[in-house]
Parts: sequence; C-alpha cells; structure tokens
Amino acid sequence: MTPSVTHILFATNLSRNSTYALRHTASLAQATGAKIHVLHVNEPVSEDARITFELFVVNEDSRTSATRARHEMVRKLLAERQARFWAALEDKDRKVRDQVTSVEVTDGYPAEVILRRARELGCDLIVMGTHDHGLSHSFLGTVAKRVLRRSDIPTLIIPYRDDADTPAK
Repeated sequence: MTPSVTHILFATNLSRNSTYALRHTASLAQATGAKIHVLHVNEPVSEDARITFELFVVNEDSRTSATRARHEMVRKLLAERQARFWAALEDKDRKVRDQVTSVEVTDGYPAEVILRRARELGCDLIVMGTHDHGLSHSFLGTVAKRVLRRSDIPTLIIPYRDDADTPAK
C-alpha cells in the first residue's frame, strides 16, 4: 500500500525562507489534493523579558493588551505574507489556495505545538523551512531538530536558499 498525503501542516516562522517552504507545500498539495493547515507558533517570552516587562509596565491591563497586540501583529504579518505569496502565483496555480483549510497563530513551545497540532489535525506530513533568520531565530535550528526527532509522521525540511524570495514559477 502506498502512503497518501491528505493533510499537510505547514509550520512557518515568518522568515524569508518560509515563503520558499510554502511554495513546496502548495506544490505537494496541488499534486496530491491534500488540505493545507498553516501554523505559526509564538515562542513564550523569556523569564527575563517577562520580569522586565512587569517592572516597567505595572498595570496588568496594559501587559495583557501588549501581549494581545504582539499576537495580532504576528497574525497580520502572516496574512500579508500569505496574500503576497498567493498573488505571485500564476493563475492556473492560484486555485491551490482553496486547499488551505486553516491558518492558526498560537502561543507555546514551537516543536511541541507543531507536533500536537499535526496529530490533532490528522496530518500526514509536516513541512518547515530552515536556516534563515526570522522573527524567532531559534525556530530554525532547534525547533526543526526537535520536530524531526520526535515526529511519527514524515517531516520535510526545506533548506534555505538565497533566491527563495523569487516569485513562484
């Protein structure tokens, strides 16, 4: 029996290379008819940053508002990058966007959340980019390694390319 791909979890760190990894995800989804689930995980704020934040932002409501604003900023950036990506595709390829069934921005430890969401969504494949400096630098090395070590489903790591931001062909 040949394994089939029906659900792909595309884990993005919003780096420049993530667009290149999304191109591979879209191509695989187009070839297999798989659904695409897009996921970005905000890493928890370090203990030092949290303490500093509490020292300078005394009001609890202001801290909550700032945390919410951080989350919304990432959601907006993800939406903008996705829109640019899909707009750059040729018309015949753009219909694969209909296979995107979820776009999620959440908080947590990236490797753990990626693996958990892949299980919960019934994904057959995880796709991630690597080796670029994005919003969460540690995502690229440490997270990819942790996902690869612990994943029980195929995981495709897309290497960084200098020309990765060129439009899809």
